[in-house]
Amino acid sequence: MTMVTFLVGILILGLGYIFYSRYTERLFTPDNRETPSTLHRDGVDYIPMSKGRNALIHLLNIAGMGPIIGAIQGILFGPIAFILIPLGCIFAGGVHDYFAGMLSMRNNGAQITGLIQKYLGKNEFKIFMVIVSVMLLLLATVFVYTAGDLFTERFFGVKEFVISNTIVLNTYLVIPLYFIFATLFPIDKIIGKFYPVLGAALIFGTGLVLAGFFINGVNLQNLTFANINLHPKNLPIIPMFFMTVSCGLLSGFHSTQATIISRTVKSEHDGRVIFYGMMCLESLIAMIWAAAAMDVYSLNLVPQNIIGTVNVVNVIANKFVPLNLAFIVTLSIIILPITSGDTALRGLRITIADAIGLGQKKILNRLMIVFPILLAVLGILVWAKTNADSFTLIWRYFTFFNQLIAIPTLLCAAVFLIREKKNYLPVLIPALFYVFITMSFIFHEKIGFGMPLKHSEIIGVILTIAVLIYIIKKKKGE
Repeated sequence: MTMVTFLVGILILGLGYIFYSRYTERLFTPDNRETPSTLHRDGVDYIPMSKGRNALIHLLNIAGMGPIIGAIQGILFGPIAFILIPLGCIFAGGVHDYFAGMLSMRNNGAQITGLIQKYLGKNEFKIFMVIVSVMLLLLATVFVYTAGDLFTERFFGVKEFVISNTIVLNTYLVIPLYFIFATLFPIDKIIGKFYPVLGAALIFGTGLVLAGFFINGVNLQNLTFANINLHPKNLPIIPMFFMTVSCGLLSGFHSTQATIISRTVKSEHDGRVIFYGMMCLESLIAMIWAAAAMDVYSLNLVPQNIIGTVNVVNVIANKFVPLNLAFIVTLSIIILPITSGDTALRGLRITIADAIGLGQKKILNRLMIVFPILLAVLGILVWAKTNADSFTLIWRYFTFFNQLIAIPTLLCAAVFLIREKKNYLPVLIPALFYVFITMSFIFHEKIGFGMPLKHSEIIGVILTIAVLIYIIKKKKGE
């Protein structure tokens, strides 16, 4: 059992949280001011909850299928994933999530689009209002899709996930209906009561897989100069790895979730554990699933047609966990897309409501926004299930928008720190890095412009410099 690189990655993650999260906290400097949860308490979205409850809820909100699918796809690059995931989490993902949540708290629970309008400008707000809305719609649809497939395969033995199958159809209808109920209800009624328990279930299920490493043994590779990139399709680490492993490394989607939880946090001092800490825990979950995927891939236990798909979850559960407990692992993963999909729609409801100035205390006002959203999700889902390769297409567009949204979040933090006359490089550097990554990706990929990689990287560098100039001008204008 060779786990050196894997264990080194976990050590990096642990030390990073202990030391770098405290440095990040000092940059922001939380204080004892009253938080939005009590200042604007409305019994729907603004409700004070404990640090522990908020932490587990936030973990479930951010840990959709990204850390699982991203991990089982990202490990195809080889053991370098065990190093890049924790480094990315500490220096990019954790910083991003912390500032998203804390800036929202400092601005009356403003959503990420509201923060963009305040710190970057009205034109940027208009652009990202559209991008955030599209991303959240795509994410909710993808999560209905993945949760439905996992559930029907594990518990009903379904192999063909088509709408003409009654079991599949009913599952696909029930999940979005639940999304709507959770979106409409006050946050403490469903999410606040059940998600801490489900968060514990996620940790327990992942813990069972980790225990299986030591009980059954695990076949992992260690990083060497000879195996820096092992991807079977020779995909380049830059930009592809950083676009593939998003939710365990850096995810713009998290900014839409941190701003929901910002409305329920009692004290600014809770932010480090809730926002930075849960990002690190998600990263740890991604590393465990990446290691499990490396093992089952190396033993040829995964059919070629499902490599890198959500169905690998059941293969891993069957390999590392006793049969009578394997269903717990599957259930702990099924809850991820469900508990992120509903809060994605909740985030979309709040974002639209804030943009048009529609109060959300009255349920009729919530319905006015939620009903069209439901129709849009169902429409995209029907299209996805009746067109070949549509899931891959939706997932790749979601991945692009997801990483793209992380950039303005980090830039908002940079402007905030500039105004506070503090070191803004810890947020500006990852922002610039992801400008290069996302632009190189979209100009290279077929879903974008399909250019040769070298050409797309040149454009990525040019646009990165342009964003740097943009921030320099912002700094001079302060």
